[in-house]
Amino acid sequence: MDAPVPLIVCALLAAGAMLLTNPRRRAWATVGALALAPILLVSSIWDTDQLHTLRDRPAFAVAAVVAGVVVLAALAALFDRRPALFPLAAALTIPFRIPIAVAGTTANLLVPLYLVVGAGALAYAVPRLRAEAVGRTYDAERRPGALEWLLAAALVLYAVQSWYSSDFDKALENVVFFYVPFALLFALLARLTWTRRLALQVLGVLVALALVFAGIGFVEYATRHLLLNPKVIASNQLESYFRVNSLFFDPNIYGRFLAIVMLGVATVLLWARRGRHAFVAIAVLAVLWAGLLLTLSQSSFAALLLGLAVLGGLRWNPRGALAAGLAIVAVGAIVVVAAPGAFHLELGDSKSADTATSGRYELVKGGLRLAGDRPLGGYGAGSFSREYRRAEKGSAERAVSASHTIPITIAAEQGVPGLLVYLGLLVAAFGTLCRGARADPLRAFVAAAFAALVLHTWSYAAFLEDPLTWALLGVGLALSLAAPPRRRVRSEPVAVAA
Repeated sequence: MDAPVPLIVCALLAAGAMLLTNPRRRAWATVGALALAPILLVSSIWDTDQLHTLRDRPAFAVAAVVAGVVVLAALAALFDRRPALFPLAAALTIPFRIPIAVAGTTANLLVPLYLVVGAGALAYAVPRLRAEAVGRTYDAERRPGALEWLLAAALVLYAVQSWYSSDFDKALENVVFFYVPFALLFALLARLTWTRRLALQVLGVLVALALVFAGIGFVEYATRHLLLNPKVIASNQLESYFRVNSLFFDPNIYGRFLAIVMLGVATVLLWARRGRHAFVAIAVLAVLWAGLLLTLSQSSFAALLLGLAVLGGLRWNPRGALAAGLAIVAVGAIVVVAAPGAFHLELGDSKSADTATSGRYELVKGGLRLAGDRPLGGYGAGSFSREYRRAEKGSAERAVSASHTIPITIAAEQGVPGLLVYLGLLVAAFGTLCRGARADPLRAFVAAAFAALVLHTWSYAAFLEDPLTWALLGVGLALSLAAPPRRRVRSEPVAVAA
């Protein structure tokens, strides 16, 4: 069997977990995707050094598998009895990445989140499969809408386009590590009933994590010592500034997380009834803003500003928010034109533009050339890094995983089909998330956070490879299916439901 075939089957199973309406078939698809993904991974890295201990010590390998199954089963039983614990556990584990060597490179993987998603998937599937054996039935699942179909299309298309990719290992890594488990996360979150209390508990977990991460970032800045990522450490030694990344491997991913959490706290502030809640929210925002400043992540600053503009428009006047946003953009453009030297930029000089954008200018140019060379089908899923180095004759040190602009990465790797699915997904996502957002703070937060994340992906990448994308879409879909919120009265603020 050709290598891409099992990968496509795995993607189809994950798509079935989102789309099938028959509870038994959906449960089987969920279990199938959950089982096949790690099998594909182990088979692809079986001969590598990281599995040397397991190959040479089969007893240890069996013990490790048994221990993992026991932990997974225990968590699944807990989530089955108390479903509200699943989103709390997902929020608690969503930022933590563990470095693992895969296909000759080191990938930072969300292993704790994978464990939670696996347990949640079993908590959903096992009761339905057991019910079939005893003759019980579950009500049919809701028919999928445009958002689910487009997410499934993005997942399956990516797996299909691995067939002709010049870097199949990268495509397999993305599907197995990101697309499949996050699709299951999306399906599980979309089935939950989101109450005000549950949403506030999830936000509380995220805020607590963000404050801890910010505290670690303050220590890093004070001691001028980073805990993780040799590349950032080396960069800090060569530059006049010092960037922190806390427990994240990249300052931009750290900044993205802080920006999303800050939007949640800002939602509490904007819809707060009591002054005490507002003061607490302001204090938290001050700490997180200081933490965000130390990342020096321009993409995170821009994402936060856009998210705040969306929140302001949904809370008060959309036209006023749009006008304010355009005014800020215009002022920024005037400042850049009037004083380009302040941004280390010489207008008309491509090298200066590349320096000012931390190398993104050349990446974008190279990505556009790749997309123009193969506009119909692209070079295949996961191929951007290899094809960019080949076309630009770059060294290994200039290796990149993406163009840092998601639409260009998609155009280069997947061509017109990928771009059409991506654009359709954005339209369906914003249409779903903005439904009722002006009358509900939680819906407003989800819409603003997703807008911020999309902007961040246009300057840093990692769209469907980020669990936050799938989590926001899952929560937003669940909210859109709930009873429509009551329209607020202009003179009376609404209590926070976020």
